[in-house]
Amino acid sequence: MAEKKSFALRIDPAMMKAIEKWAADEFRSVNGQIEWILHNALKEAGRVKAPPSASPDEKKDEA
Repeated sequence: MAEKKSFALRIDPAMMKAIEKWAADEFRSVNGQIEWILHNALKEAGRVKAPPSASPDEKKDEA
């Protein structure tokens, strides 16, 4: 698994409350929700590549 880097984040209390609610609605932790939001924003901006699709062997295992 890739190593993750931690850092402090200052965030407006109202924004934090909205993220907490959104995370709960999607059964994610707040940290997981923030990572998901950032990843989607980077992907939409063309700053990261989408993960490669599963190989045929991996798809077969899922069936």
